[in-house]
Amino acid sequence: MLDTFFKISERGSTIGREVRGGFVTFFTMAYIVALNPLILGLTKDGDGKYLGGDGTHPNLAMIAAATALVAGVITILMGLVANFPLALATGLGLNTFVAVGIATKMSWADAMGLIVLEGLIITVLVLTGFRTAVFRAVPQQLKIAISVGIGLFIALIGLVDSGFVRRTGTGPVPVTLGDNGTLVGWPIVVFAFGLFLMIGLLVKKVKGALLIGISTATLAAVLIEKVFKIGPSFISDTKFNPKGWGLNVPTVPSKIVDKPDFGLLGHFSLLGSFSRVSIIAGILLVFTLLLSDFFDTVGTVTAIATEAGLVDSKGYIPKTEQILFVDSLAAVAGGAASISSNTSYIESASGVGEGARTGLASVVTGICFLFATFLAPLVAIIPYEAATPALVIVGFLMMTQIKQVDWEDLGIAIPAFLTIILMPFTYSISVGIGAGFISHVAIRLIQGRRKEIHPLLLIVTFLFVIYFFTSLINTWFV
Repeated sequence: MLDTFFKISERGSTIGREVRGGFVTFFTMAYIVALNPLILGLTKDGDGKYLGGDGTHPNLAMIAAATALVAGVITILMGLVANFPLALATGLGLNTFVAVGIATKMSWADAMGLIVLEGLIITVLVLTGFRTAVFRAVPQQLKIAISVGIGLFIALIGLVDSGFVRRTGTGPVPVTLGDNGTLVGWPIVVFAFGLFLMIGLLVKKVKGALLIGISTATLAAVLIEKVFKIGPSFISDTKFNPKGWGLNVPTVPSKIVDKPDFGLLGHFSLLGSFSRVSIIAGILLVFTLLLSDFFDTVGTVTAIATEAGLVDSKGYIPKTEQILFVDSLAAVAGGAASISSNTSYIESASGVGEGARTGLASVVTGICFLFATFLAPLVAIIPYEAATPALVIVGFLMMTQIKQVDWEDLGIAIPAFLTIILMPFTYSISVGIGAGFISHVAIRLIQGRRKEIHPLLLIVTFLFVIYFFTSLINTWFV
């Protein structure tokens, strides 16, 4: 029944691979259950209140429960409706923008109303076929470049989150190796151990290489923490421990199961924001959220489908409309649950790297998230340093697609180059895609090859120009 419904054999996979892939995806993105509360829960809104509870004190547990719940439900929906190995959760970057750039200007309910509004607009764009049409208007060569760029991006995420690469804070170079050019602390040892373990298992073609690597590295981290009492890297706002763990401290909690509080669900005001900021300011905020969400998903879906071998000879992905529809509902659900916009996660590539090819993997990941609403203490055992090696490995796997780019055609090669380098350098998928689109259109116009540019690509390029100059437009008109 599973094989028939999910077309597992047809896509060259097995139930075992799908289950392993689902677990690996969960382990590589489970950090969001702990990180989202830290980003949203410690920021006061425009009324001086915290998100959750009575607003007088941070309520991280409530945010964590809602984060896991929405991620679980939407990811299962992606598996069942679109049959695609893609997991969704609160979007990183977007949640920071919501916390710092939106919520501080209004109440949390008003800010989440903007998220719901943005999600509804995207849903309409999907139902009218516009979002799918734009998706297909992108030249196949640029889609490959997007996939490669995302590969470098997630590899950088893995290196930064593990502490292998860190910000310098001073000097002409923005990042450096470890702590001021030196690798220090046991967490880095755990990262290196996990990375080389995965490499060894991958070279030997051992099934479940990434899952085995994450599990073994986590066990090693627990033992190291028990012996050496390392503690977290961020002790306070002003005190940093360069030898500490990046996010989760891998200690066995005294309480494994905890009852979740879903009190945040429904805590939003759809149009309340427009009574707090001007109409133009509100529209610009929605536009920024919309464009970022729109093209982050385009890049992520393209990368996952390409890596999974689910792109046909014409560059089409099966059930594209269903994939984009579920993703648009995720934005609505995230705002309605007061935990920021939910979107597709590039960490899903780790599950694809483990062999996932169908929606069964997404169902497994979603079920794990639902269990995480009760098992948040257990999820917190997995440190960044144990999970991030998988992102580096997947980054390598996605990088191998670069040979498919036509480097002789400058109308493709230069946009592909800008797309690939700007994603990791700016820490943004949307920026890389926008730079690629704008440069591609500009070069084709200079070459006198206007007919090769899809009309929708012209429209999207114009929107990206507005996107890049939003701050300036905001200064002029707001």
